[in-house]
Amino acid sequence: MKIRLVPTLLILIVMAVTIRLGFWQRDRAHQKEALQAQITQYESSAPQPVGAAPLPLKDIEFHRVRATGTFLAERVVYLDNRPYNDQPGFYVVMPLKLEGGGYVLVNRGWLPRNVADRTAIAPYVTPPGPVVVEGIARANASRAFELGAGGSAAHQKIRQNLGVASYAAETGLPLQSFVIQQTGFVPAFKDGLVRDWPVPDTDVERNYGYMLQWWGMALAALGFGLFAARKAAKSAATKARTEGEAGRHAEEPAGQDAGSAKDA
Repeated sequence: MKIRLVPTLLILIVMAVTIRLGFWQRDRAHQKEALQAQITQYESSAPQPVGAAPLPLKDIEFHRVRATGTFLAERVVYLDNRPYNDQPGFYVVMPLKLEGGGYVLVNRGWLPRNVADRTAIAPYVTPPGPVVVEGIARANASRAFELGAGGSAAHQKIRQNLGVASYAAETGLPLQSFVIQQTGFVPAFKDGLVRDWPVPDTDVERNYGYMLQWWGMALAALGFGLFAARKAAKSAATKARTEGEAGRHAEEPAGQDAGSAKDA
């Protein structure tokens, strides 16, 4: 069977790419599983203190943390479109001035939104003096889908999203690189906010699904190549057989004519 070079190379390239992408998705899934195991381990570990010394995000994210300081209530930001139990609401994000220097953003919790007037903020309590806050270090205070950046522009009380670096530039506060997702006060204090946070989802199943899709495409390319090769081989065989029969039919009259001339 004659192998056609260009189609064969194309099929091999498709298979190589899709198989490699499948392994990449598998590796991503393994990385996320390792991260999920770390998150589970951090949940039972002692909280790390947060002070004036900068803590790199890569070293502190998902760890339990504890910070002592005073909330700057006048610099609060309300993150819109954060539903809880199908009810619209805000996340209340507020800087905490740390004892000993420095600042850290704290996502204090969820607050229901007035459906008729989103600017009418429901009442909640901000402790006036020093407090001890415990929580989880996160890269941001959660991110919501946003078309454009107008909904997160600086100097707005109500925004769609809030980045640590952009807020530090806006306020001039030397913020830590992370946000504390508050889980409570030490000692306990009721401030009227809901802190029933969603469990971090690494979405490993999606990566495994993509892995199977890429490998399925590789198998499909292989199957198509084998089918095309088999079809081409059958076509070539049929063509050769037809040409052979045509050649034999062409020789028979010539033989008959020679016999007739001899008899004459």
